[in-house]
Amino acid sequence: MPQHFPDLPPLVPQRGTAYSRALCKKLFLAQGWTVVGEIPNLPKAVAIISPHTSNIDGWYGFLAIGGLGLKITVLGKDTLFKPPLQPLLNWAGLIPVRRDSAHGLTEQVVASIQQHDKIWVGMAPEGTRKKAEKMKSGFYHIAHAAGIPIVMFAFDYDHKTIYCLGAFTPTGHYQQDLDQIMQRYVGHFSPKNPDWLAEPLQKLVKKN
Repeated sequence: MPQHFPDLPPLVPQRGTAYSRALCKKLFLAQGWTVVGEIPNLPKAVAIISPHTSNIDGWYGFLAIGGLGLKITVLGKDTLFKPPLQPLLNWAGLIPVRRDSAHGLTEQVVASIQQHDKIWVGMAPEGTRKKAEKMKSGFYHIAHAAGIPIVMFAFDYDHKTIYCLGAFTPTGHYQQDLDQIMQRYVGHFSPKNPDWLAEPLQKLVKKN
C-alpha cells in the first residue's frame, strides 16, 4: 500500500509546529506505517481507537497525531494536577477528573468540553490493553451527553496502517449504536497481540 498522510481540516483542533509535524510524520512513515482515511472536519468530537493490546500502540498513535498536528485531549486523575506536573499536564491538554466525585465522570468531561470552542477527547473503548470482555461505554455516554460525534480510528498491524473510519453521531440507543460502530471496524483492524484482543473485536475477526 502506498504511504499516505491526510491533511488536517481547518475546524479540527491543532497543535505543534511545522517542524514537529514534519518530524513525527517522517518517523511514522519511516517505520513503514501509513494513515488512511479523511479526517472529519469537526471542531468537537470524542476520538476512539481500537484495538488496544500493547503499549507500542501509544508510540504509533503519538507519531500519527503529531504528524497530523491533531490536538487530542485525554483524561487524567485530578491528583496529578499539582506542582511540578500541573503546568506540563495543562500544556498537554489533559482533563482532570475525580473518579470519586458525586458528579459522575461523564458530567465532569462534558463540562470541560463545553468550555472549549474546539476539543477532541481521545479514549480507548477497551479501557485496558489486556483482553477485555466488553467495551467500556464511557466514550459513548460522553459523546451523547455533549451532543458531539464519535470519530473512529483503527490499528491494523498486519498492514501497518491506522485507519480513520469516519464519524458517528450517537442516537442514545447504546447497544444499537455500538453494533453500528463495531461494523465500521470490520476489515480494518488487526492487533499487535491477538491474545489480548477484546471479545467484541474477536467476534469481528471472522468477518475480516
